[in-house]
Amino acid sequence: MLRALAVDDEPPSLEELLYLLDADPRVSSVEGASDATTALRRINRALDSGPGGDEGIDVVFLDIHMPGLDGLDMARLLAGFAKPPLVVFVTAHEGFAVQAFDLKAVDYVLKPVRRERLAEAVRRAVEQMDAAPLIPVHEPDPDHISVELGGVTRFVAVEDITHVEAQGDYARLHTDQGSHLVRIPLSTLEERWRSRGFVRIHRRHLVALGHISELRLDAGTVSVLVDSVELQVSRRHARELRDLLMRRTAS
Repeated sequence: MLRALAVDDEPPSLEELLYLLDADPRVSSVEGASDATTALRRINRALDSGPGGDEGIDVVFLDIHMPGLDGLDMARLLAGFAKPPLVVFVTAHEGFAVQAFDLKAVDYVLKPVRRERLAEAVRRAVEQMDAAPLIPVHEPDPDHISVELGGVTRFVAVEDITHVEAQGDYARLHTDQGSHLVRIPLSTLEERWRSRGFVRIHRRHLVALGHISELRLDAGTVSVLVDSVELQVSRRHARELRDLLMRRTAS
């Protein structure tokens, strides 16, 4: 018996998916979420309760195009969990199938969802329920951070990170080669990397001092240029940032 979570930002699609899953005898319970952030918080509760806990989630039926975190981003985050739920993509777009299966998706169901096709996805999820759990990856050293990319764990050097952007309970790491989403709050990274030259400039941004190329003042507002990206500096952080940059320049 599967405990399911359906995630879709369109109410009619979510209601239809919940109805079909609830009618399947192999699904013992099903809940809905209208965005990835809400879904991730629900999954975190499931993980905290343990695999046999009352709040457990076995499989997530996941839309791809959603505001904020999309379905592929969410699947990448789940792949980094110690024991993630299974993922079935349910989407109106055919073009993401290769990426979905690279992320070890159980199935890829196209909208409009047919009862028979969804039943096949449930069958496949049931078959995989007893699969061996993923082994959690621990950080190899303080100079790197592990990220999930296309189902593969990679280690990004902290010195290559130009800035970090808060996205709810998660953080997006920006480098010259692209960005990566990790399941770590910005406040945790701020504490961890303060000694490595990272400084908070805004409630949403953490910046590596060594990657700041310009400090801009314009009509009372302060911003910095970080490898061609302009980021606003909040008033509460402006004085500290200017002092740090002056000391860095003088040393």
